[in-house]
Amino acid sequence: MEVRQNWTVEQVRELLNKPFMDLVFEAQQVHRKHHQHNYVQVSTLLSIKTGACPEDCKYCPQSAHYRTDVDRERLMEVERVLDAAHKAKSAGSTRFCMGAAWKNPKERDMPHLKQMIQGVKDLGLETCMTLGMLSADQAKELSDAGLDYYNHNLDTSPEYYGNIITTRTYQDRLDTLSHVRKAGMKVCSGGIIGMGESANDRAGLLVELANLPTQPESVPINMLVKVKGTPLEEAEDVDHFDFIKLIAVARIMMPKSAVRLSAGREGMNEQMQALCFMAGANSIFYGCKLLTTPNPDEDSDMQLFKRLGINSEQVAQKPDAIQESELLNQVVEQVAARPAEDDLFYDASV
Repeated sequence: MEVRQNWTVEQVRELLNKPFMDLVFEAQQVHRKHHQHNYVQVSTLLSIKTGACPEDCKYCPQSAHYRTDVDRERLMEVERVLDAAHKAKSAGSTRFCMGAAWKNPKERDMPHLKQMIQGVKDLGLETCMTLGMLSADQAKELSDAGLDYYNHNLDTSPEYYGNIITTRTYQDRLDTLSHVRKAGMKVCSGGIIGMGESANDRAGLLVELANLPTQPESVPINMLVKVKGTPLEEAEDVDHFDFIKLIAVARIMMPKSAVRLSAGREGMNEQMQALCFMAGANSIFYGCKLLTTPNPDEDSDMQLFKRLGINSEQVAQKPDAIQESELLNQVVEQVAARPAEDDLFYDASV
């Protein structure tokens, strides 16, 4: 399947309405064409500045608009961040993500952020940050410091967005993604399922992501973690099969992107997570906490990986799936280009 950026909500609804088994099977086929199967990329997310955010995102316990149990903390010292990154690498993470509860970073914070990026890079980890909105100049500054990925979620469809956030517009989010892309960084952008949105809104979110000028390299799909004190604490639970189908459709629409199983894993049993991996999820956040909400610990993830044969020694030794596909295509092209008489003596061992 080629990458396409002309999806419509109606086409996505057609995919979502497919029988569950057929959809997951199709998604796994797409996944194996573009990614190494039985492999999941592992990231760690650290809150480097917690609470007191001026935004009013109705799902977020860090918003200053709501009363939750989250304590307000100042920007962490660089040394503490690097110590956490070192522990994350030792636990098996390959990417270290740093999140700050800001509407946007202030200029006084930029030198500290750049030190964090450079220090984490020196440990041999990929770097990612989520700091709110960025100007074009800030995006370039972070890119020049070596930041690999920038996370900025669209959260939901443009039509439903105003029901969740009023302190910044949908276009503000798209502008930040544009600044990130123009600065040369990779984009991490996804959304949250379970905020009262309709099936059309879920389809609309995926359409917005897939139809970006360049599809995000990483697409986190979050299942709402309901937190007491936020306006969404009584939101209706997401049907687990609907969530898995959304993972599958994201994989089909964005075949080359990493689809990350993100917030909400604490509420998923092993069987549901296994089906998400079958549907094309190939990235997770690792560790007992995602910013301020619970997440399965490293040991339980490693036990599940072992039972599923994910990230095993045999997988690590296998050729990359994309390389296998490219090699097969080269063989087909070579055979097609041969004169007809050569086919009389064709060595199948090629």
